[in-house]
Amino acid sequence: MVIENIEFLQCTIENSSVVVGVYSDGTLSSSALSLNEEASNIILKNVRKKDFKGDFGNISSFVSYNDSFNHIILVGLGDKSKKFSKIEFEKLGASIFCAASELDKQISILISKEDVNESSDDFLTLIAFGLKLRSWRFDKYKTKEKNKIKLQKAIFVTENSNLLTSKFKELSQLADGIFLTRSVVSEPGNVIYPESLAKIAETELKPLGVEVQILQEDDMSKLGMEALLGVARGSEKKPRLVVLHWNGSSDKDKKPVAFVGKGVTFDSGGISIKPDDGMHEMRYDMAGSGTVLGLIKSVALNKIPVNIVGVMALVENMPSGSAQRPGDIVKSMSGQTIEIMSTDAEGRLILADALWYVQDKYNPVAIVDLATLTGAIVVALGHEFAGLFSNSDELAAQITVSANETGEKVWRMPLSEHFDKSINSEVADMINLSKPGTRAGGTTAAQFLQRFVNGKKWAHIDIAGVETSKDDLFICSKGATGFGVHLLYDFLKKNYVNK
Repeated sequence: MVIENIEFLQCTIENSSVVVGVYSDGTLSSSALSLNEEASNIILKNVRKKDFKGDFGNISSFVSYNDSFNHIILVGLGDKSKKFSKIEFEKLGASIFCAASELDKQISILISKEDVNESSDDFLTLIAFGLKLRSWRFDKYKTKEKNKIKLQKAIFVTENSNLLTSKFKELSQLADGIFLTRSVVSEPGNVIYPESLAKIAETELKPLGVEVQILQEDDMSKLGMEALLGVARGSEKKPRLVVLHWNGSSDKDKKPVAFVGKGVTFDSGGISIKPDDGMHEMRYDMAGSGTVLGLIKSVALNKIPVNIVGVMALVENMPSGSAQRPGDIVKSMSGQTIEIMSTDAEGRLILADALWYVQDKYNPVAIVDLATLTGAIVVALGHEFAGLFSNSDELAAQITVSANETGEKVWRMPLSEHFDKSINSEVADMINLSKPGTRAGGTTAAQFLQRFVNGKKWAHIDIAGVETSKDDLFICSKGATGFGVHLLYDFLKKNYVNK
């Protein structure tokens, strides 16, 4: 479920709950003071009774005993002189949703620009964005214990209702792309597999003006994509390469920015089978492709004037009599040969052919790939940062700026000749693991991918630790996060719109 009914109006709505701000010293914001007078001093009485401190994001609520309002929700605004970042406004929205979701069907939010030291009411769109993002739930398979969400409508009280409604549309449609990513990543492997995910891409994006091309097994075989096809050989589910082309720039011949996503819809490890513990989570191994899908939906919904190409490399990695074996040698689309040391190092194999395909066919100005590629990156960075590898300081810096702006954090990791040598093979051009004792699995995987970018400006983002969360985060509940959609949307707008 999602709170879709978010409006900007000039007055509160009756029979709703009302949200007002309180500062960390316990004083009321100007909006809270006005409501306090209307409500017979009830807000100040409850602040004192509860000893409520309005530290940033703190929440308290109480029954109003007023004919107009059902509950009053206090939200902490921190220090009176505080200047909020975009992320902090989004966090306020998320906090408001969590406080109000089980209280009432509708809420009115009374936070003015004077309350938060802003010169305009634009900040309300960020609070609304955070509220909408936090409201998403994946509960379609629950038949008895649905999440107890009452909230259906949120009203932001402002004199600039028409302007803010227009400005919020972009953020709302960005959220819709993030939700598409979260949805497909959340689905189980018996629902999401290469053919079904390709169909979703077609259904979701074609009506928005995105060109969708789906390459099947024979098409890829003719192109020489034996690295990708080798991963799929053990599964009854046939592979797909989905190519998504958004030509939004006024210059239709302008070189596109390319995004490539790993899409292993279920990863058993193949012959190098994974241990049972945690294997059920391998349905998330297509999150890179899910991010590409959601990003292009957001771009197309908002008609962003850029040319982009998205490639979703989709396979299922299963063990069977026809499965690829350790020790096999495959030839990639680039002509380079790969000795298979482990069939569980499959993501880099499918990305190798997808990376070569997108640069060979579209000659992009830059390539960004996303993949749940290695457990090693989780060891290095935990669940706070994605690993960023790049052959371009400029591209890495651009991505990092957007990561800091959106809160989808990245940490740049090294590439070097030393690590590159560790993937040389005795019998082929390279191996799909590093030599024993090298360690640095995240880096050696990135070195492998770099051999297939052919000098193009390129970045690889390893999202293995951030594509899902076992705990509730400020912007989403536990489960799929949709990491990367907001980050790359911001990256595109900052660096490729009107350039």
